[in-house]
Amino acid sequence: MPGDLYSRFVQSFERFANRILVEDGARAWTYGEIGRLAGRLAARLQALGVAPGERVLVQTDKNVETLILYFATIRAGAIYLPLNIDYTEAELDYFAADATPVLAVCRESSAEVFGRIGGGGMQVSTLAALFADLPEAEAPPVPRASDDVAAILYTSGTTGKPKGAMLSQDNLASNGEMLIEFWRFTPEDRLIHALPIFHVHGLFVAVHCVLFSGASMVFLPRFESARVIELMAKSTVLMGVPTYYVRLLADPAFTRESAGHMRLFISGSAPLSADIHRAFEERCGHRVLERYGMTETGMLTSNPYDGERRAGFVGPPLPGVGLRIAEFETGRVLPQGEVGIVEVAGRNIFKGYWQMPEKTASEFRPDGWFITGDMGVIDARGYVQLVGREKDLIISGGLNVYPAEVEALLDDRPDVAEAAVIGVPHPDFGEAVVAVVQPAGPFDPEAVREAMRKELAAFKVPKAIFTMDALPRNTMGKIQKKLLREQYAGLFAPA
Repeated sequence: MPGDLYSRFVQSFERFANRILVEDGARAWTYGEIGRLAGRLAARLQALGVAPGERVLVQTDKNVETLILYFATIRAGAIYLPLNIDYTEAELDYFAADATPVLAVCRESSAEVFGRIGGGGMQVSTLAALFADLPEAEAPPVPRASDDVAAILYTSGTTGKPKGAMLSQDNLASNGEMLIEFWRFTPEDRLIHALPIFHVHGLFVAVHCVLFSGASMVFLPRFESARVIELMAKSTVLMGVPTYYVRLLADPAFTRESAGHMRLFISGSAPLSADIHRAFEERCGHRVLERYGMTETGMLTSNPYDGERRAGFVGPPLPGVGLRIAEFETGRVLPQGEVGIVEVAGRNIFKGYWQMPEKTASEFRPDGWFITGDMGVIDARGYVQLVGREKDLIISGGLNVYPAEVEALLDDRPDVAEAAVIGVPHPDFGEAVVAVVQPAGPFDPEAVREAMRKELAAFKVPKAIFTMDALPRNTMGKIQKKLLREQYAGLFAPA
């Protein structure tokens, strides 16, 4: 297998040239068409000064043109940097200043904002402008080493600013190649693609599984259960977050018959409850295949394709992935059956955090194993069960929210003495962000939430804010978030 990512893309563009790669409801594109458009767009990027190793920041709506831009960026030897479409101007300004992209591609409605951010050192364009009158000649693929960075994805920091995970050419190519074998993807598969394409799940896992195998996919702008159920009649695979499966179960049209043509349902990005797992099988006869991965690592474990898919477990380590359970403080490897921090190694593990060498060093053991921050246990059959997160990460609707970022915004307010942000169970989103505040004077929770919407992406804004005279603490003075999670655990429980 070639070490650089675009060489792997070319194999599929050429081998499956006349097959459909992607359709969006309006039209369909073949592998050959997408490959040629990527070559022409790469020429446009180079004309704009996008050189190998430069960053291309992308915050656009989900569409086929954005997908082509991803391919063209890799073809030009540049680094692709996708961003959530919900980020605010303050968040975007940080990303642009930190990554120093040579080009930012945004929606028409965001062009003015992008013109103000990042210190003014980057060009700003829209997809429409990039694709207008494309050069006829294709730019040849720029050779890249397997260890060169292909993409940077920002993940929120637990103690401050977000950090950019650098994913190499080989990180992405090797993980995709392994997944198509493990999940049995073939040219006969058709994926219902309802995920966003600004994170690992929707862009690298879903798209690469389709592209590397010669399969096809239907691009949906968002998840709508009625449309997804309609597409199942001629599709074989759905990748989703637990929220998708909750919504399918809530739709009476989702039946054993409607799912009869489907081969595989995959869930990730957040824990799938055992209750939903069982209810899904009872409804349609399929057992959801749950897997586990991270922005920094791609996919790490998966329940088996043929073997038992166990509710509450994320399966054994995938081929080529080393996984162990260790004592967090000392790094001592723990025996089977003991709970500890999950640590991993393999070709899929990222290179480090962009411009954060000290942070990178702190996240790896001396022997090179990456400390995930997730607490887990390996049972006697080799299945991994995740039992919590050492870093208090909240996963809401499949998107990561780190309490420290939200707490910092609250703590900066004059009407807040101190804040604690927690995740509590939610029937639709898996977890909901909730803030508990010790006020420093008159305090209006709804006014605070409204103000936070101007500073944070919508999924990070607390769905509820409560006040306490004093936050609970242990003898060391640390806020006891566990007690707060227990107190508000039933907040969103069905009546």
